[in-house]
Amino acid sequence: MDTLSDIAIFIRVLDTGNISAAARSLGLSPAVASKRLISLEKYLGVRLLHRTTRRVSATPEGVELATQGRPLIEDLEALTSGLSQSGKEVSGTLRITAAVSFGHHYISPLLPRFLAQHPRLHVQLNLTDEKRDLINDGFDLAIRITSTLQDSGLVARRLARNRRIMCASPAYLARLGAPQTLAELSQHQCLLLAGFNGVEDRWQLTDKHGEKHSVKVKGRLESNLGDALRDAALSGLGISLHSSWHINKDLNDGKLQVVLPDYHMDTAIFAVMPQRRLVPPRVKAFIQFLEEQVAEENWA
Repeated sequence: MDTLSDIAIFIRVLDTGNISAAARSLGLSPAVASKRLISLEKYLGVRLLHRTTRRVSATPEGVELATQGRPLIEDLEALTSGLSQSGKEVSGTLRITAAVSFGHHYISPLLPRFLAQHPRLHVQLNLTDEKRDLINDGFDLAIRITSTLQDSGLVARRLARNRRIMCASPAYLARLGAPQTLAELSQHQCLLLAGFNGVEDRWQLTDKHGEKHSVKVKGRLESNLGDALRDAALSGLGISLHSSWHINKDLNDGKLQVVLPDYHMDTAIFAVMPQRRLVPPRVKAFIQFLEEQVAEENWA
């Protein structure tokens, strides 16, 4: 019995959601994959999967096996792939998660070019504004926009600076006037991002001299989706704090205008991955690809 290979099949089943898809990705028949999973369960003496006609999911014992076994399997795959694919095309399945707005506007349009460069590679892109657990959820990589990264179990590669600026529609500014000082923001409707740590109702801004300012803001609309706040700003509902990559076309088209241009919020775009001894070639290839895009385009 090849226990490591059987565990690899089990983890691939969790990643793909069903046995047939996992079997195809590994070059096996569904019958063979199913038989090997049953053998693994008998060998371990526990049930690993809940099986339905449409989907499978892990039992508590399966979750534990996936959590503890995935790093071992990935290290082994990275080692063997690095040796066998030296000078060859990378292959396998690359699982990426990113925030909805940035993933939709930037990551998704890049994937056709990346896949054309690596025809043997399969990509799964998950767009969500929830902070996914990369290790337990089986992701190779996350693209995150933040000012700080605190998870010691993750490794981050900084890709680019991300500058957020205040903006509003010409109609809103004509109706209520443009604020001339930070204090005047309290008199305006501000559009608030509801993130992982609650509603962002205190904007941490930096002026042109590098001095920090913390400003309390309020408004009638909150959302966890940046696109919803952008739509609201375009409709004249208030002042929004947006990444420049998100609204640069609206600014160029005159649909939005910068408010208090001497102030901004600086964060950064990171490629984040689980901490491991060996980075799989597919992950290295995608990070290198992203870094090339940063060199070509000013994401800030």
